[in-house]
Amino acid sequence: MKKITLFLAYCIISISYAQDISLETYATGLSSPVNIKHGGDDRLFVVERAGFIRIINTNGTLNPTPFLDIDDRVINFGGEQGLLAMAFHPDYATNGYFYVNYIDNAGNTVISRFTRSTSNTADSSTEAILLNITQPFSNHNGGDMHFGPNDGYLYISTGDGGSGGDPGNRSQNLTLLLGKMLRIDVNGTSNGNYGIPADNPFVGNASALDEIWAYGLRNPWRFSFDRSNGDLWIADVGQSSREEINKVDASSTGGENYGWKCFEGTSIFSTITGCNTITHEPPVAEYNYGGNPFKCSITGGYRYQGTTQTGLQNLYFFADYCSNEIGYVEETSPDNFSLTFINAFAGGGWSSFGEDINGELYICSLNNGTIYRILDANLSVEDETISNIKMYPNPTKDNLTFDLLNTSNQVSKIKIHDIQGKLIQTFSNFNEQLITISTKSLTSGFYIVEIINSRGNKSVRKLIVE
Repeated sequence: MKKITLFLAYCIISISYAQDISLETYATGLSSPVNIKHGGDDRLFVVERAGFIRIINTNGTLNPTPFLDIDDRVINFGGEQGLLAMAFHPDYATNGYFYVNYIDNAGNTVISRFTRSTSNTADSSTEAILLNITQPFSNHNGGDMHFGPNDGYLYISTGDGGSGGDPGNRSQNLTLLLGKMLRIDVNGTSNGNYGIPADNPFVGNASALDEIWAYGLRNPWRFSFDRSNGDLWIADVGQSSREEINKVDASSTGGENYGWKCFEGTSIFSTITGCNTITHEPPVAEYNYGGNPFKCSITGGYRYQGTTQTGLQNLYFFADYCSNEIGYVEETSPDNFSLTFINAFAGGGWSSFGEDINGELYICSLNNGTIYRILDANLSVEDETISNIKMYPNPTKDNLTFDLLNTSNQVSKIKIHDIQGKLIQTFSNFNEQLITISTKSLTSGFYIVEIINSRGNKSVRKLIVE
């Protein structure tokens, strides 16, 4: 919230091409990086699959000594095992706790807590195991973890246990933790080193495990929370038909079924007993497996809520591991989404995105061990025509007018977002030089207005409604 307010106060007008990005090398020298997190300061913490966590300083240099070294207890055979993710306790600055998700030497998932020793090192002997989940196969381990920004609980994604096609129908089985989104209270002790939130959707259900928050997932390798409003975005790797992106509103009380293995995205995958009676949540966006370039595995990212790359605001970024393409999902109108691939980028093998303390986005290459910062490729492009558009009155009450008399390009779309970045209204199909829209339905407060012309150039303004 503070970052968006700063953006409104100091960046009244900005110009960019929203669909174009560039990658700026930020750090090199990592080995098979698979996860990027920040610990409440300007540094980045990068998970290496072999069992190490490394620190990248603000100047892009890599600390020579790992922050954490647990390679003695991590199995790293095959492409989906290893140390997979980390998450910092909301009170990390005080208690020094952080959590990891790894595959142990027996091939099973372990969720553990470790404790910081110094600002640059953690003590591997402080491990406290919270969960141990038996894995029937070596693939589809899921592997991500985040603390919910609104509730402080730890969310953990698990895959369906592997092989292909979920042969045990584990994802739909509520007595197993596989193919699920889990939600636990790390400050509780009712289950040993963790507790169960009282409002988890299956608490008290004898036919379901209390830890389950949502189910019907195949391999949710990466998920994230929108820092501006708490919405949950889950990218689920498909079988051989669809790669999907699911969005969960922050107001959700859990219990969603995302359909696997009855459904793969919006496509029917199986008609086994029970599939004809399930109620499932379809994805907000998906794309086809295969094609040219060949797509096969989605890597979920974040919805950009930083302050420096204004043309990327509110876009959810993702990548495909096989095609090396990066794309984004945009909410074109309330609850309507479009998916766009930008391009394939050198480096490739995109294993994870990351967000720094300011909401700026990064992406890591499993192939070359490099961390890149994601930039708006056209942030510095000046477009006098769109910057000359006048918007008045501001503050306003009932109507807002856009004066195009001094421009040569027609406005193709006008979008109004609330202070949290949620899309409120979209206006399009303009043919006049003087455009007036009604603001009577808007409540009093601050808003963000995006003015987009026919070439895709965007001007971002602040609006005050009285």
